[in-house]
Amino acid sequence: MPRIQVFEHSFLAIGEKGFGQRHFIALSKLNALHNYQYFDLKHNGVVFKQFVGVVQIDGLTIEILPKVDQYEVENEETKNKWQSVLIEMLRVTRKLKIQKVGEAQLSKQSIHLLDLYFEWFLNEMQVLIHQGLIKQYYKQTGNVKALKGKLEFAGHIQKNLVHKERFYTTHQVYEKDHLVHQILGQALEIVAALSKGTYLYSKCKTVQLDFPAVASIKANENTFTKIPKSRKTAPYETAVSIARLIILNYAPNVSSGSEKLLALLFDMNKLWEEYVLIRLKQSVVGKEGYAVYGQNATPFWKDITVRPDILLVKNSERFVIDTKWKNIDYGEPSTDDLRQMYVYNEYWDCRKSLLLYPSNQSDFKGFVGFVKISDNDQHQCGLGKISVLNADGSLDSDIGRKILDLF
Repeated sequence: MPRIQVFEHSFLAIGEKGFGQRHFIALSKLNALHNYQYFDLKHNGVVFKQFVGVVQIDGLTIEILPKVDQYEVENEETKNKWQSVLIEMLRVTRKLKIQKVGEAQLSKQSIHLLDLYFEWFLNEMQVLIHQGLIKQYYKQTGNVKALKGKLEFAGHIQKNLVHKERFYTTHQVYEKDHLVHQILGQALEIVAALSKGTYLYSKCKTVQLDFPAVASIKANENTFTKIPKSRKTAPYETAVSIARLIILNYAPNVSSGSEKLLALLFDMNKLWEEYVLIRLKQSVVGKEGYAVYGQNATPFWKDITVRPDILLVKNSERFVIDTKWKNIDYGEPSTDDLRQMYVYNEYWDCRKSLLLYPSNQSDFKGFVGFVKISDNDQHQCGLGKISVLNADGSLDSDIGRKILDLF
């Protein structure tokens, strides 16, 4: 299956690497459905924003990868490195389940990010089938040959004036054709449609053969709110969450009904924030007096709140960390960012706050005080650049400890 790998904030022209006019039209319609947040559309191509992940359009897979250094050479080695970084970030933040990135790439040549999600879903389905699929009670309305349940008089008179031997009833049924299985069945159909020509297609068809025949549905956001939560459905939570991701991001009619499109895209700013938060929490385990909180909100004005990305507590001191996934190697933080950090210091009674940026090389020159309004002001803000990668090009798992050292 053709694949294009691009980096965030890069430009992809129509006619380049197999990216055609129909793909451009599909992306433009997808972008419109999501308030134009994913891409900037030009007359002859598309400029990607801060969203990374994968889009598949009519057999063409486009992987959008993160990158710290905008001047880094864009070759296959670089793309493989940043694909591994993205997959590892998704794994750590629990948006993807995989043991080790390296093992996945060794077992499958030129693996696609979308394949990892499909394989994760199919593995979960195989576990459920092996454990035994549950039955559930649900109500069914229709004609039956024996009176059971509640007789629907209006429907019975309308449908059975001639057929006196039938009864139009609403009755309970106990079987495997229920909402949870119908959702999983819809996700399986999507995976089968989008995995043709890959190593996953035969695996998907095997799972479908082992899965019971269920009614076809078109699930939407509201459908998932109707799923009953009980002890019996608890083993289904992971499979249903992946199915939700697949179904709600699948747009079969986004391009005049001709192209099937699936987009799994993640805001790199949020992904970076979540990764730093998790690594920081791991780094304070066992340290007495330390605590780390994410998105700790406090009232600001009317219904508006302010919430820093990360709040670090060290004994009686508080520190605010605001993560920014942007390159700042040759610039200063924006005025808005500095104003934001000043407000955080005020509202959380902090003396020090930190703007944290990714970089190829760690660099921190200490905290600098804001200009005092009164003699009691002790506000300081630091600009920290932290290395994302280890020397071998892998994602730095020790980043939490290195951030703690800045304080």
